[in-house]
Amino acid sequence: MREDILQTKLDKLKDIREAGMKAYPEKAERSMTNTEALEKFDSLQGKEIILVGRVRSLRSMGNVAFAHIEDGSGKIQLFLNKKGTENYKLFVSAIEIGDFIQAAGKLFVTKAGEKSLEVSAWMVLSKNIRPIPTEYFGLKDEEELLRKRYLDLIMNPETRELFKKKNIFWQTVRTFLVKNGFLEVQTPVLEHTPGGADAEPFVTHHNALDQDFFMRISLELPLKRLLVGGYEKVFEIGRVFRNEGIDREHLQEFDHMEFYWAYSDLKAGMKFAEKMYKKIVSEVTGGYETEYEGEKINWKTKFPIVDYFKEFKKETGLDLSRDLTVEQLKAKADELGIKYEPGYSKSRMIDTLYKKTVRQKLIQPCFLVGHPIEVSPLAKRDPKNPKKVLRFQIVAGKSELCNAFGELNDPIDQRNRFEEQMKMREAGDKEAQMIDEDFLEALEYGMPPAFGFGMSERFFSFIMDKSIRQTVIFPPVKSK
Repeated sequence: MREDILQTKLDKLKDIREAGMKAYPEKAERSMTNTEALEKFDSLQGKEIILVGRVRSLRSMGNVAFAHIEDGSGKIQLFLNKKGTENYKLFVSAIEIGDFIQAAGKLFVTKAGEKSLEVSAWMVLSKNIRPIPTEYFGLKDEEELLRKRYLDLIMNPETRELFKKKNIFWQTVRTFLVKNGFLEVQTPVLEHTPGGADAEPFVTHHNALDQDFFMRISLELPLKRLLVGGYEKVFEIGRVFRNEGIDREHLQEFDHMEFYWAYSDLKAGMKFAEKMYKKIVSEVTGGYETEYEGEKINWKTKFPIVDYFKEFKKETGLDLSRDLTVEQLKAKADELGIKYEPGYSKSRMIDTLYKKTVRQKLIQPCFLVGHPIEVSPLAKRDPKNPKKVLRFQIVAGKSELCNAFGELNDPIDQRNRFEEQMKMREAGDKEAQMIDEDFLEALEYGMPPAFGFGMSERFFSFIMDKSIRQTVIFPPVKSK
């Protein structure tokens, strides 16, 4: 900010104080919101009311001045004049766009037909000393808008509306689960062993215990311990942390929801999840059609079932029911021009091929089912095919929008799966899962058969057709 601009603003602040008015008073008075004043205009005419807000426009014409102030509900016009408004001269000389003020007066209609407040008295609530960017000459750089989200919120009402919709999103999820008998719980952010997802964790140090802890990458394992403890329906909405790259669908910290339902199964879970997703879309958007990257997405029709093995063979020519080698998978990737890391394991190669072939064809909402056991270390085996697991993902617009399992509750099978994951870690895969001995011990006490489901705020960004960074109110960004 230029020094002359700062000095001009500081001079105006000084003028306000020298006039005996507080620039940052400890309290404000308000009769109602600006929108309420406009809605009840006819019944309020002739009555003294008090409104507050940030000055969003300002024009002075000698003996009269007009301004618009905006509170959380909306804008209203103020009319001030030299004869009828206290401290009129100070208002014209010292008040600027961006200042917060309180205005008292009576409602009337201007000659131009606009419902307005004729101001008899006013006071400063907060004097700004830094110029507010304007719609036409303000910040345009997306990175800077994310870094200074408060300016984005000041300048762009659509951004404020976005986060109101995000509140509706999570409240819809919470209400839906509670109404269906689920208990909301909170589990630790700091863990001795991260688990429940394939992701590299953040590490932090606990001074009081003098031990390193991991920041959770999932909510899964603590919630399943609660099923061991006797709860039948539990869920949590909380922040998780994954030390991975940034793209349209991935961020290092984000809100995540998981629920676990004892004595339920994949079939009941599909029916429940479809109903919940339709409810979310309807509540957030007001309808059942959204758009994502130019594609119209229809949420109203019944979600079809897509078989992972069948589609994988159709797109790659490889049959996952056979004992494929890593070399065969890499050869197919080379043939299709799909990039991969040289050290990728069999599970990583299957996942990479799937994402670059099968997933690219899944536009309308569907259930992708029957994932290979190699990519699903926490899901129960399919009794009809031991190479598959009981798992589904809701996929739309080429994007995975949930993960759901028939939960693995065999402690011996779970240990074997964890050991396979540890071999992958030892081979250099930082995202492979660790052995959680405490969780395995809990399983040894017995966990009932259960259905588990997880979704993140990626689903919200999807139905808003925005990147996940745009839908996180203060996303992590590189400091200057």
